[in-house]
Amino acid sequence: MPGRWRDPPARIGDTRAVCTVRNAVTTQVRDGRTDAPSSPGRHGEPMALTQPEHGGLLPQQATPLRGALATTACMETLQVGYLHAVAAAAGCSLSQPFPDNGIDWHVSHSAPGHTVDDEVTIKVQLKCTYQIPPHPPGPTFSFTLDNDHLMKLARTPVSVHKILVVMIVPRTREEWLRAGHDRLDLRHCCYWTNLAGHPVTGRRRTTVRIPTNRIFDDRALCEIMTRVGAGGRP
Repeated sequence: MPGRWRDPPARIGDTRAVCTVRNAVTTQVRDGRTDAPSSPGRHGEPMALTQPEHGGLLPQQATPLRGALATTACMETLQVGYLHAVAAAAGCSLSQPFPDNGIDWHVSHSAPGHTVDDEVTIKVQLKCTYQIPPHPPGPTFSFTLDNDHLMKLARTPVSVHKILVVMIVPRTREEWLRAGHDRLDLRHCCYWTNLAGHPVTGRRRTTVRIPTNRIFDDRALCEIMTRVGAGGRP
């Protein structure tokens, strides 16, 4: 129709240029090459394919340079991190007695449902070992305590209850932690028990049994504090 704008017809030269570029890229991808000759662009200039830049990221297989802190000290730090994570999820506060006098942490829990007080507290003794494999078989596993530590945990009656928390970790630090976009894994697991009234049987050390069904997590801590808040034992 007169006076109506029309698209200009495609030029054969432009079509040939596009086909040439497509053929070059297809050949390059198929052959796995990044040095294929460039093809002419719209104005006859060579078209260079963008090359990947070498980033500053370390290879995934590179071994990190870890500090020289003793493994036992690192184990203590790892378990403290576990305790903090559980306490945070359970809505508890933490305090560290100074000096510790055989007790590592005080854990406090406030809730309107408590009957003995608006806030209840328990004492926690932490222990960590790599000599026990993960998923220990059977209903319990053995753990040895110095008699002095056991006597503090076994004393009864008490005004503030105590529990023992034992963490099983891998032998090497490289396996302790796994981080991802949706989780942070601390390996392997913590178990808890109440040793009130437990007898001292060894000359210097005594072996106690830790129940494998008492995994120490936020739900377990809430249940412990609920029982203590009602006037019961952990």
